Amino acid sequence: QVQLVESGGGLVQAGGSLRLSCVASGTSIRANTMYWFRQAPEKQRELVAWITSIGSTNYLDSVRGRFTISRDNAKNTMYLQMNSLKAEDTAIYYCNAHLIVPGVGPGEYWGQGTQVTVSS
Repeated sequence: QVQLVESGGGLVQAGGSLRLSCVASGTSIRANTMYWFRQAPEKQRELVAWITSIGSTNYLDSVRGRFTISRDNAKNTMYLQMNSLKAEDTAIYYCNAHLIVPGVGPGEYWGQGTQVTVSS
C-alpha cells in the first residue's frame, strides 16, 4: 500500500526553525512533482511550495526566502526546511505527490498532515 508519511512538525518559538519530511512508502515508486500545502484554522488549504522531479522549485510569496523545499529521489523523500518562522506559519502541513505506482499507474496521494505551531 502506498502512503505519504510526514514528520518533523512541532512547537517552536517565532524566529525558530523546523524541518519537515515526507516519505513515499512502497517499492519502485516514482514521484513526479511533490507539494507542500498547509491549512490554518478556519482558513482554506494553500499551496506553500512544490518541486518537480528534476528539482525545479517554486514558493508561496509569504514563505519565499525563509522556506526551502528539496527532495531525495533515491529515498522518495521530500523536505521542507522552515527558517525564521512566524506565528502566521502555524498550520497543519500536508505533503502531496503525483506518484507512479507499479501495477496501479499514476495517482495523486496525500499525507496525514503534521502540526506546526509557532508561538509569538
